[in-house]
Amino acid sequence: MHGSAMNENTPTPHLNKEQHCSIEQEENCHAQADVAHSMGSSLFCLDDETQTHSAPLVRKVSRGAVKDQCQICKASSQAGQREGSSAPVTYCISAEAQPAHERGQTGSAGQTAVPGESDSEATQGNQAPQSRQEGWGCGNGVCASEEDTDLVIEVSGKKLEVHKAVLSEKSDYFKARQSRDVLRVKGVSFKTLTILVDYIYSSRMQVSKVNIVEVITGAKVLQIPCAVQAAVDKMSEQITAENCYEILTIAKRQRLGELKEKAYKHMSDNFLEILRDPAVYGRLTGGERELILTMRMEGKRALMVAEINEVYDRAGSRPPSRENSRPQSPLSMVSLEENHVIYYYNEETKDWKVLTKMPDEINTKGSGICTMYNYLFVAGGIKVQSDKGKVSDKVFCYNPLTDSWSEIRPLTQGRSQLKLVSMDGYLFAIGGECLFTVEKYDPRTDRWSPVAPLPKGAFAVAHEATTCNGELFVSGGSLFYRLLRYDTRRADWEECPFNNSRKKSTDMVAFKNFIYRFDVNRDYGVNVFKYNTVVKIWHDSASLEQTNPLPFRCAVIGNTIYCVNKSQTLQFVVEEENEQFLPEAEALKAPGEAKGALVPFVLALPKTA
Repeated sequence: MHGSAMNENTPTPHLNKEQHCSIEQEENCHAQADVAHSMGSSLFCLDDETQTHSAPLVRKVSRGAVKDQCQICKASSQAGQREGSSAPVTYCISAEAQPAHERGQTGSAGQTAVPGESDSEATQGNQAPQSRQEGWGCGNGVCASEEDTDLVIEVSGKKLEVHKAVLSEKSDYFKARQSRDVLRVKGVSFKTLTILVDYIYSSRMQVSKVNIVEVITGAKVLQIPCAVQAAVDKMSEQITAENCYEILTIAKRQRLGELKEKAYKHMSDNFLEILRDPAVYGRLTGGERELILTMRMEGKRALMVAEINEVYDRAGSRPPSRENSRPQSPLSMVSLEENHVIYYYNEETKDWKVLTKMPDEINTKGSGICTMYNYLFVAGGIKVQSDKGKVSDKVFCYNPLTDSWSEIRPLTQGRSQLKLVSMDGYLFAIGGECLFTVEKYDPRTDRWSPVAPLPKGAFAVAHEATTCNGELFVSGGSLFYRLLRYDTRRADWEECPFNNSRKKSTDMVAFKNFIYRFDVNRDYGVNVFKYNTVVKIWHDSASLEQTNPLPFRCAVIGNTIYCVNKSQTLQFVVEEENEQFLPEAEALKAPGEAKGALVPFVLALPKTA
């Protein structure tokens, strides 16, 4: 007993009327009282002798608090046990003038525990009250006589002794029946009653999907609104992809709006996992599917860049195949220091901040990057080992709402210098170095399947790709400019009109019904052309004079196309009557710590980011 005065997990022997506190126990109780007094509470050891020779230590309970600072614990009735009858289960309270929720959050020295219930039992919450009764008695060196309780609750022949004032503080049901000494309760099982009374005394709610309905129903019958909220909060912590639909169903039936919203939020935050599970996604209504996807996009859209390593010798330049149609071998690459950092632009502070670090397993050299359903996907690439390179088939995705990376089904074949785009809820991995094949990923089945290949001899490498109004467009990769459109109905590629410029573009993006193509000319600067996908006509759009401009990649937010490279980020604004670059003085600086090439994209970040 010595040296562990305030250890709540230390069992204390039960003291009945025939077994009074010994001198050693009494000294230990005083030692505990001294420790507790220094922490703002008092502990007392009560028996027949101490009650006879000292002033009463237990005061009347008023408005849910015992006015004297003491902790009352109920001992089992020894006489009743000798007669073979079961004694009523009796609860203890921390007799300090503080709310129940504060009592339940007290540290180990002042924590209020359910009598006779260890931490492991409290966690499980499924032990029958009768079995717990045997362990109840003196806790923390405190003993109390049965006279301390003033209400007996009877449910289905089982009895529970409690304190009227404690229950009345949290329950209008008990408050309205304070005149009664014995109360028979209907509509609530004894186990549920025990859970609710446990909560009132300790502020610990033991609830799971198995008993959530009974607990909430019982809390409503006994008019304990704080218990309903506590049960909802506890269940919210237990939501997983496996049980989210079951919890959603419970929330609907019980009309628990907050729990329902949290179930939807979990589905939204883990959308891909839910999408793959027909037992969950297949049972959602069309409106619910739209809701969880809309919730996923509710955050603020932010410009981001993935820092990757260049495959070719000239950092910041396009592959040599832009100037020469002959494909470059992976063996010709240089091995640079790996950089796997993703930055986002903070509009408030006007600077770049680190969002996450890519897993080391991702091969950024020659990889394809795109977004879908507010996830970032990174596919393929080349892993450099000494002077050799190995093409990768791995695909990773990043979830900004949970700040987590995961690996999905790999490509059917390794690809480098591929283009990865999303359209109509699918990912398309297009071409690659010396590859004409195209494959499509279905997130519902987590599978890749082949689609019509690119025309041979035209798109060996270094092509561009984008989607516009549900159509897939691919350009570049040959000696002269070509634009192809993938016809989803015929599952084939068709040639589109070409414009007067036969040069190869640095990038192309879609905005509304137009595809904007950016050409970089080292002598003149940047020229912009746009293709109307409806009437199938090219137009000159705008130009920007620059000396020896670097190639860049593009991303769209609102009506602004951001053109990003390591030196700066230009802003091309598209308005109804005007399309132009903003002055270079307004260009955004690149992330100061970035060393590799920058690939821009857009994600919606949660409000806490």
